[in-house]
Amino acid sequence: MATGRIQLAAYGTIKWFVRALSPKMQVEGLENLPEDGAVIVANHAHMNGPIAAELYLGDHRYTWCASQMMTLREVPAYAYQDFWSMKPWYTHWYYRLCSYLIAPLSVLVFNSANTIPVYRDARVMVTFRQTLRLLREGAKIVIFPERAVPHNNIVYDFQDRFIDLAQMYHRLTQKELCFVPMYVAPKLKKMVLGQPVRYRADQPMEQERRRVCEELMDAVTRLGRSLPRHTVVPYAVIPKKDYPINRPD
Repeated sequence: MATGRIQLAAYGTIKWFVRALSPKMQVEGLENLPEDGAVIVANHAHMNGPIAAELYLGDHRYTWCASQMMTLREVPAYAYQDFWSMKPWYTHWYYRLCSYLIAPLSVLVFNSANTIPVYRDARVMVTFRQTLRLLREGAKIVIFPERAVPHNNIVYDFQDRFIDLAQMYHRLTQKELCFVPMYVAPKLKKMVLGQPVRYRADQPMEQERRRVCEELMDAVTRLGRSLPRHTVVPYAVIPKKDYPINRPD
């Protein structure tokens, strides 16, 4: 119990410093969130998306987090591969060292924040069960589903299996789950939520999975392009000189 209190106090201190030192993000479109539980789907924008969700989307909000970032022995390999493997070969030794140094901090932060561990093995049902329980309680679940496949200048391709939540949720509640697109624009210090995309329970699951995924990518893209001209922070770790612009002049 004492250890838990110390960890929460340490996380509270870290969160306070992050909020104090990072630019304040303006949130637009909160009126688009349904009263019931819903899933917010956003571009990752490196760590800007998860940090902004934790700081500015309220307490009754939970973010999907790779379970590897919550387990001490798994952090180094996952962090290096996901964050730094594309760096120049002569810097790899440095980033491998960093991946070990950040492991204790990663475990503290991601296990103390409002997160849901996402497993990629047989334990995946733990992820879904915890998510469904919170959705039924009216919580908002934030998911950053991009993968390392470029889609356009705003987003990378979305993984789509998270949409299976909608079928499970409908079986439990007889309600059609809403997925709310969100675009995170660190350069504008803004995050914008768009109109919900509703799952249609009377349609085949495979068809709905693809439709919802495509509509969400299109919606996040429209949100990004509707804002003033700015540099997009991409999913992939690439040189800043190669960051795309949301739209031409």
